[in-house]
Amino acid sequence: MRRMLFVILTLLLCALSLNVRAEENVACGVRTVVIDAGHGGPRFPGARYGNVCEKTINLQVALKLGALIEKNMPHVKVVYTRKVEKQFSSVLTDDLQARADIANGADGDLFISIHSNAARNSAVKGVETLIMGETSMETRINEQALYLNNKDELLDMSDQKTAAIVRAYIQNLQYTYGEYSEMMARLVQKHYVKIGRTNRGVRKQPLKVLYATDMPSVLTEIGFMSNPQELAYITSEKGQNEIANALFGAVKDYEAYVRKTLLIDEPSEQPSVAPSVQEQPKQSDAPKAEQPKATEQPKKVEQPKVAEQPKVTEQPKVTEQPKPSDAPKAEQPKSAKYYAVQVMASAKRLSLSHAEFGEYRGRVAEVLSEGSFPYKYCVGEYADRASAQAALTTVRKCFPKAFVVAVSGGRIAK
Repeated sequence: MRRMLFVILTLLLCALSLNVRAEENVACGVRTVVIDAGHGGPRFPGARYGNVCEKTINLQVALKLGALIEKNMPHVKVVYTRKVEKQFSSVLTDDLQARADIANGADGDLFISIHSNAARNSAVKGVETLIMGETSMETRINEQALYLNNKDELLDMSDQKTAAIVRAYIQNLQYTYGEYSEMMARLVQKHYVKIGRTNRGVRKQPLKVLYATDMPSVLTEIGFMSNPQELAYITSEKGQNEIANALFGAVKDYEAYVRKTLLIDEPSEQPSVAPSVQEQPKQSDAPKAEQPKATEQPKKVEQPKVAEQPKVTEQPKVTEQPKPSDAPKAEQPKSAKYYAVQVMASAKRLSLSHAEFGEYRGRVAEVLSEGSFPYKYCVGEYADRASAQAALTTVRKCFPKAFVVAVSGGRIAK
């Protein structure tokens, strides 16, 4: 028990300290999907009916899903926890942790664990998708099939210390990737329904493998092996192809959701910046940019020091200074590392007065990073993370998904 508690505590501390990295993963969209074929090896075959083992079905569907993503989403890297029949340890907790370690080591943006269900009642059927969370004892009793099938893979919430740590972790989820896990789970169920499956919904369970993964994560139960009709379906080529296609559809929809809700990547928004830059040249077009001189000179009549006016007239170019003027803000402390609150990321450069910034228009700074969305927009410059965290509460009133980042030399620091 002490060893288990130590492992859980270590995982929680890692999860809390990696809060920023988790948000950064989400902010970068879906670049790496980790597919976990549940169970495996002689020690953990999963449910067994007749001569069919759960571990085999899970692997077959996992490989089909991976192939669909690799073919149709070439910009997404697919990582498998296993592609063959194997186990990672003779101890279940270590086996599950090894799968999470593969996902975390790959810097995954989405973790999908594939399982097959079983129940004492052979009439029970349908599909459900699980996310990290805690259910009440009453709900758990009413979900005997789900509980009994996963009991060895659940964290022991009867132990008060373990329960306290896990609950703190679950609370932390709402500030990192909890809602993304739930959205992915809902999309999986939506696509299952499209192919005519019985929808058992999205459920919360304190599952060890979901607890240990540092990214949006779901565990999906593709059907009941204990139901003869469903067993025939999930072992058939047709059934597995339909399931894999449903999961693939959910991955595609999830990627679109992440881009839409967290990232600004719409060319149509760029013109809102352009008019403000181009309207002044249109007025000055008639006398070729000397009209501003002429119009300002009557007001400042006796200002024969027109020699200085040309310098002032170069201020139309200051209209283009959203770009240079951002840079000074982001690059002022070039030599020093500082902390800021990131509110938005974009594939294209935005004006600092863009309407998307709301009450922070003109108060954000542009910071660069790697990846498909290199333009990060941040608020504030703080000497330490604690000060940035204190400011985060206020910023989140306008940007609920804001988070703290480290900046050095005008770039996101790792």
